[in-house]
Amino acid sequence: MIKRDFQIKNEMGLHARAAALFVQTTNKFASDIFLEKDNERVNAKSIMGIMALGIPKNSKITIMVNGIDEEEAIEELSDLINNRLKDL
Repeated sequence: MIKRDFQIKNEMGLHARAAALFVQTTNKFASDIFLEKDNERVNAKSIMGIMALGIPKNSKITIMVNGIDEEEAIEELSDLINNRLKDL
């Protein structure tokens, strides 16, 4: 299992469009992927779960990945959060 902490940097946080892109990315992987904020954990492959967390700018989140492609998954999610979500 890989566990990594992030800070959400884009202005709107993980709003609907960013959350949809996040879920689209997680669903490319076979591994189980969870997102945690303020001790609340949801399945990161669920748009409803992510939206329910209400993740604004500067939120600290933890992503946990467990499975056969966990290293690929965490690297792609890291790139998504740190680089590709900035402009959304």
